[in-house]
Amino acid sequence: MTGLEVEVLGDALDAELIRRACVLAAATAGVDDGHVAVAFVDPDEIAALNAEHRGKAGPTDVLSFPVDGAGELVPGQRELGDVVICPEHTEDLTEAVVHGVLHLVGMDHETDEGEMLAVQAEVLSWIR
Repeated sequence: MTGLEVEVLGDALDAELIRRACVLAAATAGVDDGHVAVAFVDPDEIAALNAEHRGKAGPTDVLSFPVDGAGELVPGQRELGDVVICPEHTEDLTEAVVHGVLHLVGMDHETDEGEMLAVQAEVLSWIR
């Protein structure tokens, strides 16, 4: 299979909009093939994930769980990973999708010089 396969769990946002946001965000890192899942969860579920994986208490807006590392050569379809979003704690769901996918392709706004957030703004301008 070629192209980016996007699996959507939940209906907080239009599935086609989610797919487009994922494809555009991944393409900024040269990724145009693979699989990503976007899940919408309640505050309790994201708080549990936040505590387990980041050691932070309470709910957050978006978490990313990369599977195949950025730049890794993996036989078969690349599994980018999962983006988990809590609509109740997210101001802009489309932005959260883009943000999560950029993390999956190796970007990190906590360590770069503003590059990820600039790319995020650019991708959002293409969608809106």
